[in-house]
Amino acid sequence: MKSAARTVELLELLAARGDRPARLQELADELSVPRSSMYALLQTLISRGWVRTDVTGSLYGIGIRALLTGTSYLDSDPRVRVVRPYLDEASEALGETIHMGRLDGRDVAYLATRESHEYLRTISRVGRRLPAHVGALGKALLAERPDAELPEGPYEALTPNSHTSRESLAADLARVRARGWSVDRQEGVTGIVGFGFALRYDTPAQDAISCSVPVARLTPEHEERIVAVMREIRAKVEATVPGAGSVHWR
Repeated sequence: MKSAARTVELLELLAARGDRPARLQELADELSVPRSSMYALLQTLISRGWVRTDVTGSLYGIGIRALLTGTSYLDSDPRVRVVRPYLDEASEALGETIHMGRLDGRDVAYLATRESHEYLRTISRVGRRLPAHVGALGKALLAERPDAELPEGPYEALTPNSHTSRESLAADLARVRARGWSVDRQEGVTGIVGFGFALRYDTPAQDAISCSVPVARLTPEHEERIVAVMREIRAKVEATVPGAGSVHWR
């Protein structure tokens, strides 16, 4: 069990570093593992494709097997399969970027994205994570839960508009509950406003959809249309997804 836990911790650490490869000593220090044990573990994972190393053998990063496993997760999830066409529908109707995300601890993991033709990202967000308190997806899902479950602050600030205190976030979530959807006004990404809608086929909701819009293109009329279209898309998804599959994962 200890060996399995150490392996998972190592893979999560390498994945979190993204494009910043790590050296052997860094990994050993971070996980409080003897250098020799860490080296042996890395060599085993390299041989199986879970970890990769550079030509000098001194730098380590996450391997291609992690990608294949992550893709399998998305392909095997019946809810993601059912929601994808509705993301297409929303993106075509609004001309904006549409996301589906799932709450994972204190973060939201992005499961599907349909990019706007007007605003293309250079890096896909699918498979990435964002703290729940800074984005429209996360706030829509946090609002489905009692404030007593919110962690104590201070919270990480990704932009000057991010919530950094429990009190500030709780006040925002109260507005989300009253309104029926969340609004992220440049709290996660400067220059981007998001509108989030929890998908209530679970109680409490685990998944949400959102629409992201550059501030320069957001007018009161466009905001009103975004909310109307996304509410309609949410209703369609909630009416469809419960029958999506026979396995209900925890």
